[in-house]
Amino acid sequence: MRPTPADPAAWNAYLAEGNATQARKRVSADVILRDLAGHILLVNPTYKPGWDLPGGMAEANEAPDDAARREIKEELGLDLQLLRPLVVDWVPPHGAWDDQIAFVFDGGTLDHDQATALRPHDDELSELAFVPPHHIDGWLQGRLGRRLEAAITALSDAHPKFLRDGQPTPDA
Repeated sequence: MRPTPADPAAWNAYLAEGNATQARKRVSADVILRDLAGHILLVNPTYKPGWDLPGGMAEANEAPDDAARREIKEELGLDLQLLRPLVVDWVPPHGAWDDQIAFVFDGGTLDHDQATALRPHDDELSELAFVPPHHIDGWLQGRLGRRLEAAITALSDAHPKFLRDGQPTPDA
């Protein structure tokens, strides 16, 4: 017989057992930051090839927006108030990785002094660059490039985008 909420200890044990068998998702949280010219900040991570948006992986039980703020603070030394979500991208299993939910948030525009003083704050980044949106193609590859394109569109039309592996869904 299945326990009921009338027996809280048994009910919580039952729920914990179900929770232990449910799928877990990896979550990433990246941020679009712009300078006054509208150029987008890209970072060069030391732990993987290629350029990326600033941000990173959420820790266990960490909300995506909290993860984005924490990563930006750790990597760039910035305290940000995120403006809005721009993209949610479901990434299927690939290589050794399980599937993932990737968020992109609008971090707003940095003033001149913030943008010119910006430097990597830890050893996860080797360099950074502000890149004009129309020159992004050569910087980010595959799903990352498509995700950034969708985020740029979401910035301009004020509608968040849902993607599957960097591709718009048919009804999006």
